[in-house]
Amino acid sequence: MDYKQTLLMPKTAFKMRGSLPNKEPLMQKKWDDEHLYKQSLEHNAEKPQFILHDGPPYANGNIHIGHAENKVLKDIINRFKSMTGFQTPYVPGWDTHGLPIEQQLAKQGIDRKKMSIAELREKCKEYALGQVEHQKEQFKRLGVRGDWDHPYLTLNKEFEAEQIEVFGEMARKGYIYKDKKTVYWSPSSESALAEAEIEYKDVKSYSIYVSFHVTDGKNVLNPDEEVVIWTTTPWTIPANLAIAVNPKFDYSVVQVGEKKFVVATDLVESLTGTFGWETPQTLRTFSGKVLEGVVCRHPFYDRDSVVILGDHVTLDAGTGCVHTAPGFGEDDFNVGKKYGLDILCPVDDKGLMTDEAPGFEGLFYSDANEPVMDKLEEVHALLKKGTFTHSYPHDWRTKKPVIWRATKQWFASIKAFRGEILNAIHEVKWTPSWGDLRMTNMIKDREDWCISRQRAWGVPIPVFYGEDGEPIITGETIHHVAELFRQYGSNIWFQREAKNLLPEGFTSEHSPNGVFRKETDIMDVWFDSGSSHQGVLTTRPELRRPADMYLEGSDQYRGWFNSSLATSVAVTGHAPYKQVLSHGFTLDGQGLKMSKSVGNVIDPMKVMKQFGADIIRLWVASVDYQADARVSNEILAQVAEVYRKIRNTVRFMLGNLNDFTENDAVAVKDMPELERYMLIRLNELIDTCLDGYNEYQFQNVYKALQNYCSIDLSAFYMDVAKDALYVQPKDSLVRRSAQTVLYKTVLALTKLLSPIIPHTAEEIWQFIPGAAEVSEYVQLTDMPELETVADADELKKKWKTILSVRDDVLKSLEKARDAKLIGKSLEAAVTIFATKSTEWLKEQPSLDKLFIVSHVDVEAPSVTVPDTADQYTLDSVAVRPAEGEKCERCWSVLPSVGQDHDHPTLCASCSETVRHDYAGVSLEE
Repeated sequence: MDYKQTLLMPKTAFKMRGSLPNKEPLMQKKWDDEHLYKQSLEHNAEKPQFILHDGPPYANGNIHIGHAENKVLKDIINRFKSMTGFQTPYVPGWDTHGLPIEQQLAKQGIDRKKMSIAELREKCKEYALGQVEHQKEQFKRLGVRGDWDHPYLTLNKEFEAEQIEVFGEMARKGYIYKDKKTVYWSPSSESALAEAEIEYKDVKSYSIYVSFHVTDGKNVLNPDEEVVIWTTTPWTIPANLAIAVNPKFDYSVVQVGEKKFVVATDLVESLTGTFGWETPQTLRTFSGKVLEGVVCRHPFYDRDSVVILGDHVTLDAGTGCVHTAPGFGEDDFNVGKKYGLDILCPVDDKGLMTDEAPGFEGLFYSDANEPVMDKLEEVHALLKKGTFTHSYPHDWRTKKPVIWRATKQWFASIKAFRGEILNAIHEVKWTPSWGDLRMTNMIKDREDWCISRQRAWGVPIPVFYGEDGEPIITGETIHHVAELFRQYGSNIWFQREAKNLLPEGFTSEHSPNGVFRKETDIMDVWFDSGSSHQGVLTTRPELRRPADMYLEGSDQYRGWFNSSLATSVAVTGHAPYKQVLSHGFTLDGQGLKMSKSVGNVIDPMKVMKQFGADIIRLWVASVDYQADARVSNEILAQVAEVYRKIRNTVRFMLGNLNDFTENDAVAVKDMPELERYMLIRLNELIDTCLDGYNEYQFQNVYKALQNYCSIDLSAFYMDVAKDALYVQPKDSLVRRSAQTVLYKTVLALTKLLSPIIPHTAEEIWQFIPGAAEVSEYVQLTDMPELETVADADELKKKWKTILSVRDDVLKSLEKARDAKLIGKSLEAAVTIFATKSTEWLKEQPSLDKLFIVSHVDVEAPSVTVPDTADQYTLDSVAVRPAEGEKCERCWSVLPSVGQDHDHPTLCASCSETVRHDYAGVSLEE
């Protein structure tokens, strides 16, 4: 007879292989066709909202793995919140203005000089919209759920209009002004930059010491004495107007041969080594404050360089006497303004020296270094020159160096409402918690935000000028421009004359003849995206301000988090977000920054073609995203292996539910102890995962799910339960109890997995008995709830001991197997010599099934333990070959095999099962 036919083996159409690259796009199309995002909102229509406001990525090029990490994190949160009773509208957005788009058009051969600004802007808009569509498809391929049909774009007319309103409100409160100041200037972009647009790289710079002859010593210095300065920017010497000293330091006149130099007293010793002075002699020492007003002569121009006082002067390097060019440095500018110096800036927008630097005009600023040093050497003012490597600011877009340059720019005064911003910071929950301190440190000393840019592609600064040159910003003009933008878009600013952009009949004391001109600068793109709290959260009916969460990379503390905070506090008095969650950067497998030139870049689109989106998503959940996260093909392959184990665990459960319906479920109180214990373990899994999700610690969720599948299920329960599932009678309590546990477990697992790997979760859902009848989609259900198990604490304590004893038994079985005493574990009989703490095992049923052996004896503590037994803390274990014959059906070795004449190859239990369940059924080979 073929007794295999009587075994209730697993059967399921759920495939072992995920085939995610093929299945996911089909699934996503179905989700789109059935408007699943809309359904998710309707599912929680009357529930409280959770608003995660999307920080707009820049619309240029393919998405990278950092983009993927960011969008997946947001999607995990939104999906989880949706399954815990929140309505989660998610409106993705794009940052669509800025220099890189202009540069892309230039690369395509479009000559901006051969077209009007309005025409160039139309080309920029066309390019940006194309990039949005391209990136949109890539983000959707990750399985990110949201309103992709109606994203927000910073070039949208409505958004631009609201941005103008934000600017106008800040102007109304006096926060917006124009002034000539030194700002970061990018010659490569031909524009001013904000601090958020700066990155630092190591560069090699010149280091020179220059002497300035005294012409009027004010009875402190003599005409034969020279003040020595040190600088790392020789090209700024033509702009020198002063020398700054610190009034709190002492200064000395040091004679070296026939020369007499003025330097800080505390630096004499180090400068002696720097210059190789032999027997320098200090002639006299005096306080720095008495040097104020001393006049020196510029090394090669016929003009004065006056000595002034400044607390910014330090003794960290140099001579204690600081070369001051008010047009080329923040400290220089501030101290120069204090002393009424000219703001001389002999460098133009392109970085070329102007005719205000005679002898060097036309040279690119950095190319002027050597000619300036040659000139200093010629006039015997160059005391020493060298080079050194240091960190230097660069334009984050062009990757080229920037300079400090004095120009007229528009500023938002952060200083004017800094206290309100600092208060707002402390009202926000920052994750990680150091975000509060980091943002506080960025704001507490910040004076101004340079918001003007000298480019074409962006939102224009809505300012008019009268005949007297004074700027005109009124509530009337701002509102009128905003409405024009709302109707026509911001390009109308470049299509119409100034008079046609003003309200009809507008007059101003600044223009008695009614002649006006308009500002040509555009706004910093950080002002664009930083206005999204008004341009999106207040204009979209499904959203609100403040958002519950902003989630971006840690670089956005100086970017979007910062600009959003400043504009929101300026307009509303409060932060635009209740919580900020930040993540680190993505690195390669060795922890190095990814670079195309190095070849260590991971392309998410290629990953999805090879592994599928769910593998990227599972990787995101697996890492500590708040730190920098490593990713490589090898790491992704390891994640794919974890996915395979989870999938196979689920497949086992689904296979063993092939004849199960919810009506077959056994009440918890009627289940055997093992099954009740497994429901306790399931409760602990649910609790851990829900905590992990709620705390945004997805790595904890990942670890809990991985460990549960591999340890609790694969390595334990699924192995132990095979006898109940395959061998025991179909409708027996033990089998239906085991199935009930599997059913509850796969239901809970699928829901817990859904935010992380939604494609796989939806596939599993279709194979769970009756699940699709409750809801077609698991993502439209709620997270699992804990189920009460009576005497849970006592059971947990008891089964902790049982499982420890089981570990001991498994060790002894392995030893017996190595000694060739037994083969498979079912060939063994086990004797447990209990201690006082485990003697109750004698009353524990089904230990043979738990240990997967054919027979178990439990001896009382009074029984002498033989020397051949293995000694453990809780017990001793002896293994011997089981007595009897091997049952053809269950493979146990038992004395009862052969006692039934009708079924001579079966044990008594199997014989009874076959008689009962298969009476009249032909079991011929």
